[in-house]
Amino acid sequence: MKLVIVTAVEEYHNEIIKLFRKAQIENFSESDIDGYKTSNPLIVASNWFAGESRGNESNMFFSFTEEDRIDDLFKLIKEFNTHLETNNPVKAIVLPIERFI
Repeated sequence: MKLVIVTAVEEYHNEIIKLFRKAQIENFSESDIDGYKTSNPLIVASNWFAGESRGNESNMFFSFTEEDRIDDLFKLIKEFNTHLETNNPVKAIVLPIERFI
């Protein structure tokens, strides 16, 4: 068993749920998060609202699941990312689980 964590901008919310289901990962959780990118200091200095730090509305999905299903999910995410028209790819990581109850 492993823990898979996927982050994506809010715009892709429904598509990510479909990818989880297509990979046969039926049990997962999600949380709303704010995503941030560090900017070039010159661009920030020229911004009228430089003091305001606003993140992008994003989602974090996670599931404790079997490795073969995670492999399928990664293939689906990689394919999904090849068709994006924005610079906001879906990101995913896998963490091993040493013990669980």
